[in-house]
Amino acid sequence: MTRKELSAHAAGIKAGFVPKTATIRVDSCENAVKTLLRFFDRAQIQKGSEEGGVPIGTPIANTQAYVLDEAMRPSAVGVVGELYLGGDGLARGYLNRPELTAERFVPDPFSGTAGARLYFTGDLARYRVDGQLEFLGRRDHQVKVRGFRIELGEIEAVLKNHTGVQDSLVVARDASGSRSLVGYVVCSPHATLDGAELRHSLRQSLPEYMVPSIIMVLPSWPLTANGKLDRKALPDPEMAGQESAFVAPQSEMEKSIAALWQNLLAVDKVGIFDNFFDIGGHSLLAVRLHTALRELSGEPLLLIDLFRYPTIAAMARRLTQSTEQRWPEKTKDNLELKKLQQGKARLEMRYRNKTRTSQAIHEEP
Repeated sequence: MTRKELSAHAAGIKAGFVPKTATIRVDSCENAVKTLLRFFDRAQIQKGSEEGGVPIGTPIANTQAYVLDEAMRPSAVGVVGELYLGGDGLARGYLNRPELTAERFVPDPFSGTAGARLYFTGDLARYRVDGQLEFLGRRDHQVKVRGFRIELGEIEAVLKNHTGVQDSLVVARDASGSRSLVGYVVCSPHATLDGAELRHSLRQSLPEYMVPSIIMVLPSWPLTANGKLDRKALPDPEMAGQESAFVAPQSEMEKSIAALWQNLLAVDKVGIFDNFFDIGGHSLLAVRLHTALRELSGEPLLLIDLFRYPTIAAMARRLTQSTEQRWPEKTKDNLELKKLQQGKARLEMRYRNKTRTSQAIHEEP
């Protein structure tokens, strides 16, 4: 910075203004290049946050800031893209980290200078009509899970507000052909936390699709040699300690529902008090379960009933009570058994039809 800019910087802080800068991280130090500099008062920043973004100003002299799509094409005004920075002050790269340098420092397609490069910040931004850049969050903190675009930082912020949580992290993990959210928290000293309790607390503030399937409580974060969080060393999700006490299915209805769960969730066993959505179930699997339950029971089951009766025990009672109300003169056990036999026959017929169709397609020349 020039002496004049430093004086303005100090005056801005004294007057209660907040400078917003974008820096390039070189090795473990934030230094070298300041590409954006603009002073905003707290009212402006608060207004930007409420509208979904925070203004970060315009490029200073001899620097460029581009908002590009995934094909490195400029995004239109108001359209969200990825922020790239370039100019005379661009650093050469990351110290002793050639792989990261190659990933982040890319050829500049807009410069006529040989060897010119842009720095891929990993930030999401957009240009406003007035020419200002608006910061919208980190690219690697936004994920898409079951059709919903989720800001992981929003979930982490809610977790941190829970009493006893010192720090939190939420990641998206892929397993068994589907993606789910997994939360990790570190307790404050002398605090005791439970994953199921934290998930219940999140449901009070967030929609169901933003609640992690599992939350693991850790004594501390795994760290790299440089003292940074080592995401690769985070433990794999575990169901242990977050399930209800296992109670095996007893009635024919409970056993039939359990078999459907095991098939959809790809698990070896389920208890009658396990919550479908706590052990890996989600909205897409719920639709498949809804179809299978209707064919199994022959009852006019609603999709919302899966959320009202998320355990095997509750769903079995719901289906059994509906049967008894429709045919009160018949005995419970005989009617239940007969209906389940008919339902299983329908499911087996559907499976055979799908198998024949698949075979016919593969056998066509």
